[in-house]
Amino acid sequence: MAPRRENDTQKSKRRARPATTPEGRENQLVSLAVELAERQLAEGTASAQVITHYLKLGSTREKLEQERLSRENELLRTKIETLASAKRVEELYKSALDAMRSYSGKDHGDSDEYDD
Repeated sequence: MAPRRENDTQKSKRRARPATTPEGRENQLVSLAVELAERQLAEGTASAQVITHYLKLGSTREKLEQERLSRENELLRTKIETLASAKRVEELYKSALDAMRSYSGKDHGDSDEYDD
């Protein structure tokens, strides 16, 4: 007798171990939901919401929105780098001024003593 083959429903019942992190678990659940939606679309049993969701994902508007979000994120990263760079430059100027004061023989506290 030939070995019995598993059908699709038995294969889909096999589960991987749940992820150990919340992000990993979320990714597993999203993957399962996408697989179910794909199966429903292929079989013609998908709900109107599922069909509409995937139609919107493929639209030009959605692609433009994703590009806009990507560029906004890039802009925010650039702003953060610029602020960090400005802080470093400010620290360098302060160090240079302190060094020049020490070379001229004045310390920070010296100017208070002679101001009177």
